[in-house]
Amino acid sequence: MPNASHSLSPHPAPVDHGLLRFLTCGSVDDGKSTLIGRLLFDTKTILADALSAIARTSQKRGMETVDLSLLTDGLQAEREQGITIDVAYRYFSTGTRKYIIADAPGHEQYTRNMVTAASTADLAIILVDARKGVLTQTRRHSIIAHLVGIPHLVVAVNKMDLVGHSREVFENIMRDYLEFAAKRGIEDVHFIPMSALNGDMVVERGEALAWYQGPTLLDILENAPLAHSEHAEPFRFPVQYVCRPQESANPELHDYRGFMGQVESGGVKTGDAVIVLPSGLETTVKAVQLGGVEIGVAIAGQSVTLLLADEIDISRGDMIVAKNAVPEAQKQVETILCWLSETPLDRARTYLIRHTTREVKARLTAITHRLDVNTLERLPAEKLAMNDIARVEFKLAQPVFADPYARNRSTGAFIVIDESNNNTVGAGMVVRGLGG
Repeated sequence: MPNASHSLSPHPAPVDHGLLRFLTCGSVDDGKSTLIGRLLFDTKTILADALSAIARTSQKRGMETVDLSLLTDGLQAEREQGITIDVAYRYFSTGTRKYIIADAPGHEQYTRNMVTAASTADLAIILVDARKGVLTQTRRHSIIAHLVGIPHLVVAVNKMDLVGHSREVFENIMRDYLEFAAKRGIEDVHFIPMSALNGDMVVERGEALAWYQGPTLLDILENAPLAHSEHAEPFRFPVQYVCRPQESANPELHDYRGFMGQVESGGVKTGDAVIVLPSGLETTVKAVQLGGVEIGVAIAGQSVTLLLADEIDISRGDMIVAKNAVPEAQKQVETILCWLSETPLDRARTYLIRHTTREVKARLTAITHRLDVNTLERLPAEKLAMNDIARVEFKLAQPVFADPYARNRSTGAFIVIDESNNNTVGAGMVVRGLGG
């Protein structure tokens, strides 16, 4: 008689591969929105009412099949034009991993939107129309993705159904892209032939591309490394809010002082030795709490409350860091800056730089060069217009505690704010600190 305990054994818990943020980009009409729609459709993420709505819209347009691209074009104006003019974010889950998708616009004038989306992405899908091959916008988006430090690129050769699913066409595009990538130092590239319209090699393999033996797009997404796992990152905790209950019936809360924020990188646990910046005072972590409950350990991406062993004057904008990995205070930084505003950068003006939760006044001291993203040529520049990307230097009124972006994307990024109207006018990455 078989052992009855086998039939009562619980099913193994599903593997959680964590959250993956990825970006889709490429030239206009390469099928980015359709690809995302196909991912949502084939992973059964679409609600019935949403599917019915886009089916009706597709029918009004005289289309015989459902236009899956409508799932990402959130504005009616965008739908009427048939283009996506801003970054559309969508969310889905496969049961083993959660995803945040950013659909970047394909037009050159929306380069700033692509930079914004790329700044938090862990992987980029560069779409190429199989009929057109590698275009200027393909190269531009690949260079920007590489520039902002996206660690993994997937070149999806789409619309293979329109070239007879030709292996030769796919291999020619792969060869052309690799030649370009080698000149620009772009590595870790996967290539996939697909038809987002028909679903071949997106979630299901299909039968039309049997000659391709590699993984599907979803296979690559499911197995891509987690965020913050490319290399060890030091503990960084910018303080967002100081929680100190003024009145409470619970006497235990009378001396409570918690420091709330998000773990931007690394991890922390009860008992860890830390240093508070800018004061430089040392202490240890007395407790790590989530929702008022002691959890003992927190990792990158978690929003928690830290209680410290010593009473130290800490306010919003301060940073708690690992004692053995303290960033240097920088009052002058060399950066890569993408200018986002229609108003050109004014060298005579003072701007605000927001780095993590800290805001400091800053003045531009030098524009080393402006980058031509098509050729990577470095051009002299006296000013920056919207969508320009340049290497510049800022002098700061107070120090920031920034890591180079190449080592830590979370604490190497910043935005530039116009003090007069509080608009975000620039986004940048710290190349290196230049000291005080």
